[in-house]
Amino acid sequence: MIGDFHLLRPWASLALVPAALLLWIIYRRQSVSRAWRGIVAPHLLPYLLTGKNQKRLAAPISWLGLAWLIGIFALAGPTWRREASPFADDTAALAIVIRVGPSMKTEDVPPSRLARSVQKIRDLLTQRGGAKTALIAYEGSAHIVVPLTTDAGIINTFAVALDPAIMPADGDASAAALHLADQVLAGAGSGSILWITDSIAPEEESELASWRRLSSTPVRLLIPLYAGAESNRVQGIAKATGANLVRLTADDSDINELARMAKFSSVASGESGGPWEEGGYWLMPLLAILLLPFARRGWMVSTSNKA
Repeated sequence: MIGDFHLLRPWASLALVPAALLLWIIYRRQSVSRAWRGIVAPHLLPYLLTGKNQKRLAAPISWLGLAWLIGIFALAGPTWRREASPFADDTAALAIVIRVGPSMKTEDVPPSRLARSVQKIRDLLTQRGGAKTALIAYEGSAHIVVPLTTDAGIINTFAVALDPAIMPADGDASAAALHLADQVLAGAGSGSILWITDSIAPEEESELASWRRLSSTPVRLLIPLYAGAESNRVQGIAKATGANLVRLTADDSDINELARMAKFSSVASGESGGPWEEGGYWLMPLLAILLLPFARRGWMVSTSNKA
């Protein structure tokens, strides 16, 4: 972005000094009357020189100076964004954060909220192919179940085994779970979070807001509930994270949307990105346009007799 703007080769701007000197020399030599000084007496010059004293609105030397300025700026290598690494994955990493609490065993969403969530995870992994994915489970505390891996089979195996009975503490550690997901994604350089939960404790709202101020990781929220008051309550508290809601559907439309959004998520920043992208070549068409008049015959002929 604009805050990242800098020059790859700032030392190239030193070329402005000889360019300015050369322009000054050309300017002095362009004067017809100046060329005849020392040869013809000054009081005779007005009678010997023909032509009107006039100035071009866009003199060749002005165009030349502007072209050199743009060329030197392009040579200095302006840049404001990084190149994508040629070794980066085609699909961004994804951290799946799922709440594993007693309420997730409710069967209002058959076969249960937890079982339906696990099914959605399996379908999503199928669409993501071999993209890096991590699985994090939480209730009163947050835990990495599977670190970033390209093996969907391992994640599916552990996801099926998730049960409230194996969680070490009761409660709601939503903010801690999202913070843990950030740590997992840090090694990938880019990625997003899929947050699956059927409830959020009201006291977690301030913690979630604090996490959002410190993190730029995109969050997608999948609520394993049908539309209603309970779902709206979860969505209302989750607004503190800026999460994009993806509504649960009976078909794969929710998974298709999640797969599309997660694929292109990128949070690469700082040294985790690729090399800085060269931006000077964008100025080449403008430079070519400025130099076009110099191909015209007589363009460089001076039309002014003034010193």
